[in-house]
Amino acid sequence: MSGYLKNFRSAQYSQCLSYSVSRLDRLLVLGSVETHSSAPPLACLGGFCYNSVMFIKRPWAFWRRVQYGGGFSLVLILLLVYVYQSYIYTAASCFDGRQNGTEVGDDCGGGCARICLADVQAPVVKWAKSFKVTDGQYNAVGYVENMNLEAGTAEIGYKFLLYDSEGLIAESAGTTYLPPDGEYPIFAGRINTGSRIPTKTFLELEEAPVWQTVYGGRDLFTVTKRELLGVDDRPRLNATIENNSLAELKNAEVVATIFNSQGTALTASRTSIDSLAGETDSDVVFTWPLPIAKTIRSCEVPTDVVIAIDLSGSMNSDSLEPPEPLTSVIKAANDFVTRLQSADQAALITFATTASVDSQLKSAGTVAALIANLAIDPAEETGSTNTGEAFTKAEEVFSASFHNTNARKVMVILTDGKATAPDEDPEGYAIRKATQLKSSDVEVFAIGLGESVNMDFIREIASENDAFQALSADEVDQIYRDITESICEDGPAVIDIVTKTKSHFTPIR
Repeated sequence: MSGYLKNFRSAQYSQCLSYSVSRLDRLLVLGSVETHSSAPPLACLGGFCYNSVMFIKRPWAFWRRVQYGGGFSLVLILLLVYVYQSYIYTAASCFDGRQNGTEVGDDCGGGCARICLADVQAPVVKWAKSFKVTDGQYNAVGYVENMNLEAGTAEIGYKFLLYDSEGLIAESAGTTYLPPDGEYPIFAGRINTGSRIPTKTFLELEEAPVWQTVYGGRDLFTVTKRELLGVDDRPRLNATIENNSLAELKNAEVVATIFNSQGTALTASRTSIDSLAGETDSDVVFTWPLPIAKTIRSCEVPTDVVIAIDLSGSMNSDSLEPPEPLTSVIKAANDFVTRLQSADQAALITFATTASVDSQLKSAGTVAALIANLAIDPAEETGSTNTGEAFTKAEEVFSASFHNTNARKVMVILTDGKATAPDEDPEGYAIRKATQLKSSDVEVFAIGLGESVNMDFIREIASENDAFQALSADEVDQIYRDITESICEDGPAVIDIVTKTKSHFTPIR
């Protein structure tokens, strides 16, 4: 029975397959596929045949369409992938605003060159000050300390604020860069202040948005030479800057600040170096439009001093022998001149009814001998006091060829009475001549001798804070000593030259 069933099923399957093939031959139509639910099944399995059969006409045309469709689909997919990659997809980076991969924070730390702000110490403003360039214009300088040993920023915003007693005068804002490990100056030049004079200067720093690892700060450069010239004429600071690294450094900013022996900043200037090859040096020059000799009081800067002494008859009014107060004044003036430095010069002017130059600028020893021999002309016992002409003669002395253009200019004038010549407004005349002299960058120290001296007049002819009153002849020597300390501070002036660049900062974009 089983053999019979097997033969029956085999015969039935063969019949079904034969009929299906014959139907397929009759139904082939060019390039089409048809489905006929009434057609016999294309295949039978296990004695049962399916009720629908797919019939393909021209198989080669069908497969060509499959190839064309597949190729078009592939091109479309590639185009979509390109658009997505180019305009939609954003790869993980150090600037995507997210924490990715090995980053410690958002876009910082790990594989990113940026340093997380939490790992950076904020820079600190150490001091800020403004310096007069010319009338109505000031330079502002502030020193900023970056305590991060290997972290710097390529961009940090700043703002200088200049004030006087009435409030804000002017402000100057900008951006700069800050190398690591050191104090660096920020310089803003020629800030307009109009007719107001700043008395306080502040420096504000913005938060730097990006900090990065930087190797090398102030140690990249060395100053091998400093030479300050022409401080009383056309000030010029010559310096030589050496690049200590092997790499070329470009676009370096160089700021020179001069401090006194107590560390107070006196003035500053800025220059630049376009390019400096590795292990080479370059000469730079700093300049100032006006003399700075009066500003720098270090004994390293020489001084030209004009001594002006009143020899009118009232100077020996006590009728003593030796005459007083003249004798004490002469001794004090002589001691003052002998205390001058070896590079200093002195000149002597005496005045009564008229003024005369007893000595042009010479060595202090030569002038001291002349002072020791001074005496009042008997004819001046009834004469007058022409204080204004003493200032005129002093201006002539400083304009002569004997003046050292590398020296500061100082006048010390002593008188015991009012100006009485010329006849028309003698005090006003003296004040005008003193003002004219001071405008040529001469610092005037004025000593009024005696209780009856007009100190308002003495203060008018003197420079600011440089007026003194000696109630007796004995006090004159101490005043001269105070003047010596004022024009020549103990200790050298410090010239700090700082060079900085960001050309060694690694680009982080």
